[in-house]
Amino acid sequence: MDKIWIYIICMAAVTYLIRVIPLTLIRKPIKNVFLRSFLYYVPYVTLAVMTFPAIVDATGYPLAGLIAFFVAIALAYFGKGLFFVSVSACVTVFVLERIFDIFIK
Repeated sequence: MDKIWIYIICMAAVTYLIRVIPLTLIRKPIKNVFLRSFLYYVPYVTLAVMTFPAIVDATGYPLAGLIAFFVAIALAYFGKGLFFVSVSACVTVFVLERIFDIFIK
């Protein structure tokens, strides 16, 4: 039980240092276009990397999640709103899982 405090302190130190070091070392605005564009897209990529496996694994059939993912991408590409896209993806999964239940089992 004593080792858990060491783990918590190490985790807190690493988390703190990750946030403090850039603030102390980078005082001037970043002028490099490549680095600025890279840092601009980091939050979006991180969100996508965390979300995509959940989209596929949260369904009973991974194929249903994958198809719903492509439906959502297509609807978002054509300018539909977030609520419509998310409801459409949920309905797609629901319908596909019912179809797969009928034909696969």
